[in-house]
This record gives sequence, structure tokens and C-alpha cells, in this order.
Amino acid sequence: MSFWNRHKIFEKNASILIAGILVVIAIGGLVEITPLFYLKSTIEVVDGVRPYTPLELAGRNIYVREGCYLCHSQMIRPLRDEVERYGHYSLAAESMYDHPFQWGSKRTGPDLARVGGKYSDDWHVRHLTNPRAIVPQSVMPGYPSLAATELDLENVGAHLRTSRAVGVPYTEDQIANGKTDLKAQLDPDGADAEAFQKRYPKATVRNFDGKGGDPTELDALIAYLQMLGTLVDFKLYDEKANLR
Repeated sequence: MSFWNRHKIFEKNASILIAGILVVIAIGGLVEITPLFYLKSTIEVVDGVRPYTPLELAGRNIYVREGCYLCHSQMIRPLRDEVERYGHYSLAAESMYDHPFQWGSKRTGPDLARVGGKYSDDWHVRHLTNPRAIVPQSVMPGYPSLAATELDLENVGAHLRTSRAVGVPYTEDQIANGKTDLKAQLDPDGADAEAFQKRYPKATVRNFDGKGGDPTELDALIAYLQMLGTLVDFKLYDEKANLR
């Protein structure tokens, strides 16, 4: 029997075919599973990536609550057309503190993985309040209620603690100061701003909705959007990657 005809033994004998399938699955499973026993993490360590601040975390919750992920992805594929349109391709490390991750596959609106710093806070205020005031052909609904809705500050610490339970490395100090840090991020001249920035390096401190008073859901959502894609120095990352 020639080498190319030996596959007939699998075609004519169901038992041998099943046994062959099980062997192949077993080998494939071992190849995928075995490294997990000695690797501490399957995600590379990337400089700059940090857990969300309490304000950003609250904004992310609003993002999920309002179903923004149904129309916006947060994952730029390593394809030329995507990189040229949106920016550097997404890294797994950028989503390591997302539960659940917001990669998505639906793009009724643009990908938001690199939206941080692309537009001003005022642009986001106007766009979230009335999208058609910015983009006349937009099909995105407006969210004017966010500006009038105060954030729930009582459960900030509990939410940070719950996030730690699923792997986000919040410290006891960060959890204990969750409510204080949320307010501090909105007040660059406040007494707690310096301590906040030590706990969350590279976090932006400013009033995001442009209004005074208590923190609003609009503050939180804009803080979250303005952070996306800003934590990693991609030029430095690419230089290091080329040296490996």
C-alpha cells in the first residue's frame, strides 16, 4: 500500500478513525495545556498598564451599562487598514484588567481603543449629549441624562474590592481611599490630588464635564474614554519588541 493510500484505513474503519481523532485531540490539548502549569502569566508585561482609577472604573461600568460595546469595538487588529485608521494594534495587556473585556466585533461606530486624547473633553460632552450636533449623520443615541446624574459614591470601595477578587491588583490603600480618589481626580488643586497620582501613575486629573459640583456619570464616562489607549508608550514598546 502506497503512503498516500494509507488514509483508507481510517475511512473504512470507524473505530480506528475515532481512536485517531482522540489521539490528535489529546496531543493538541497537551500542547495547549502543559505550558499553563509552569507559566505564571500568558500575558506579556507591558510598561504603563495599570488598573483603572475609581473614576475610570465607574465610567467603564456606565459604558457597559449603556451598551456602548454593541456598536463600538476596542480591539485594533494588526492589519494595515486598521492600523492606519485607528493607530497601533491592540495589546492583550491593555485588556488584562477588563472584566469582561471590550474587544467586540461590531463597528456601527468607530473602534475606541485609541480614542483617548483624540478629542477634547468639551467635544465628548457635546457628542454624548447630542451626537448629531457633532456628526449630523450619526445614528448614536444621545445621553443628556448622564450630565444630570450624580455618581453613586457609597459602593466605590466595595467595587474595587470585588475587582481585586477577580485578579485586579488593587491594594488595601487604594480600596480604602476609593471614594477620596474618585473625587480627587476631578480636582487638580485639591489636597488629595498628589496622593491620588502616586496611587495611579499617569492618571489625568481635571474636571471632565466642565462643571462644578458633585461627580456626575458624564465625568466618569469621559474620564474612561480619555484614558483608552494612552497608558502605553507604543514607540518605546515597538523599540523593545524589535530588540527581542
